[in-house]
Amino acid sequence: MAIEVFNRYENKYLLDTEAYHTIYSALLDYMEPDEYNRQHGFYSISNLYFDTKQDSLIRTSLAKPKYKEKLRLRAYGVPEQDAKVYLEIKKKVFGLVNKRRTALRLNEAYEFVRTGIEPEYRDYMNKQVLREITYFLQRYELEPKVYLAYERKALFCKKSRDLRITFDTNMRSRRYDLKLEQGSYGEPLVAEGLWLMEVKAEKTVPLWLAKLLSEHGMYRTSFSKYGNEYKKMLKSGLSEKERQVYA
Repeated sequence: MAIEVFNRYENKYLLDTEAYHTIYSALLDYMEPDEYNRQHGFYSISNLYFDTKQDSLIRTSLAKPKYKEKLRLRAYGVPEQDAKVYLEIKKKVFGLVNKRRTALRLNEAYEFVRTGIEPEYRDYMNKQVLREITYFLQRYELEPKVYLAYERKALFCKKSRDLRITFDTNMRSRRYDLKLEQGSYGEPLVAEGLWLMEVKAEKTVPLWLAKLLSEHGMYRTSFSKYGNEYKKMLKSGLSEKERQVYA
């Protein structure tokens, strides 16, 4: 789970529970659960997204530019204060996703974002990514904005680790108690029973996968968890006419 630097293409699909079971079973002929899923079925991911006071990062992202970026703090499960977490810069350029992350202790990550001052280097950190995040923090005055969590199943291709497919469910968010250690709770982000499938590949997807998706009527969709949360938050305080603009 702790890949630190990579480039890949990501295609997303929204599935109901029946479609999830169908496609998951079909994929097992070519793919296998990652090591953690083989032991536990699901693993829980919690994220804290940072943005400016004016929400400029997510507003820019929703405008669908050729280049966009964001900063988030990710943990697996609910972390303790000294637990290892991952501070990540995620960029998307002409559809290619670049993710760069470094491990930090939870309190180190909070202080890094708050002050913009790099923590004292430890052997579990990535020096280059620390520098890049420092530059990012110099460009934006950030604060914690949204907590997002979900349960995940992940599959890797048996023949190539370059292909990974994940399934996220029970997506939930909150704009209060913005600390990862506060607990894994929040309001539902999508309707109950919906799954987000993400196909992640460094190159084009293999022919067998393209055929499988076509045979099962799987069509790509544009879906950002943070983006959908932001639009949902806006709509909750907008008039009917304004809601149609953001629909």
